[in-house]
Amino acid sequence: MGSIGFVGLGIMGSGMVSNLLAAGHEVTVWNRTREKAQPLVSEGADTVPSLRALAERHDIVMVCVSDTDDVDDVVFGDDGIAAGLRPNALIIDHSTISPVATTHFAAAIAERGGHWLDAPISGGSEGARNGTLSIMVGGTDEQLNRAMPYLEAVGTTITHVGPTGAGQLVKAVNQILVVVNQLAVSEALMLASAGDLDLEATLRAVSGGAAGSWMLTHRGPQMIDRDWSPGFTIDLQQKDLRIVLETADELGVPVPGTALVFQMYRALQEQGLGSEGNHALVKALEALSGKELGSSG
Repeated sequence: MGSIGFVGLGIMGSGMVSNLLAAGHEVTVWNRTREKAQPLVSEGADTVPSLRALAERHDIVMVCVSDTDDVDDVVFGDDGIAAGLRPNALIIDHSTISPVATTHFAAAIAERGGHWLDAPISGGSEGARNGTLSIMVGGTDEQLNRAMPYLEAVGTTITHVGPTGAGQLVKAVNQILVVVNQLAVSEALMLASAGDLDLEATLRAVSGGAAGSWMLTHRGPQMIDRDWSPGFTIDLQQKDLRIVLETADELGVPVPGTALVFQMYRALQEQGLGSEGNHALVKALEALSGKELGSSG
């Protein structure tokens, strides 16, 4: 088994590290909030005092942080990964960030003798916990082959989608599909609720046909139970949607459905709901209609 560094122990990263350890890999972790590393240390992970020390120890480092600026900070900041980069080292970035920034980061690491894969992930906290993430990879075949033993420990669908930056662009495509589908699930269940249908029976009836989807199957039951615990928070979803809208603007592509969902999430953030799961989008429709999902129409 291999040895790898991992940066970022949030809702996704912690589950990924657990699966790397379960697969027999030696993992050194780093996180801004050091307390988050302790459960993983009990599973066998090691820690280091700095990002530079982590990079000096490993030829491959996985990164899973929140935003473009966070990647910039952990890689190129003072005492960051780049400061301790080994010759021919590989950075695998699982964060969802700007495709344009990704190409700049990769070029800067190449100048230092290293390599970069953009490998954003999808599948929610369940996928991270169960090792069933979908991973969309931009970069070279050679570096993907180096990364594959580690990617296979955390994901089941690993797709090489093109050169550097392509992974982040495919993630933007993914997020359009996620949020517009979540809007459809929200509208559909609101209609069913207002019509006094048995929501669980309705879900069973439509999930197996052409209307079926991951969001319907995984988030529909949570919505019916009014369980807003996040597989992915509204705040993080909004960060992704800002990237989608900026990218679409740069490419001249109209994305009116995505823009609508962005504004609905913004309204929920203003209500202090940003830490709830992205399926809480239905609460925006509840506010518009004066009806609550699950209550009598």
